[in-house]
Amino acid sequence: MTKRTAWIVVCGILVAVAIAMGSVASSAAPEKRRVINLPNRTVQAPFSDGVLSGGTLYLAGRIGLDPKTNKPPEDAEQEARLVLDGMQAVLKEAGMTMDDLATVTVYCPDVSLFNKFNGVYRTYFKKEFPARAFVGSGPLLFGARFEVQAIAVKQ
Repeated sequence: MTKRTAWIVVCGILVAVAIAMGSVASSAAPEKRRVINLPNRTVQAPFSDGVLSGGTLYLAGRIGLDPKTNKPPEDAEQEARLVLDGMQAVLKEAGMTMDDLATVTVYCPDVSLFNKFNGVYRTYFKKEFPARAFVGSGPLLFGARFEVQAIAVKQ
């Protein structure tokens, strides 16, 4: 066998190994999605509180309704706490914390509430804050001041 022939055989073997390894990796069972719903969920809306896929949790938009009245509280800061407590509960159900949040989007029909929301928001984190957008929106369901949607990644 010449050097050239030996080199072609070696290259062929390497290509075959690479193809085989690629098919093994692609045939590995993908991680299943897990739906996260809080046990005390009162509204039977056509969406889940969150969907966990691999190490990523996609949190549905949440509003902060008073559980006794099913209306937003009079106080904007209390409403922000209710929203964030709800997010925290979904994260906990998935084995995560607020510090696992990667990105957060806040919808608010009255952007003058930016500082009131931030005063509450900053108390929910021990580490760096996630990326975030605070978006001026049209009216929210039930007259809510804030709706928050997020994505968390388990570290």
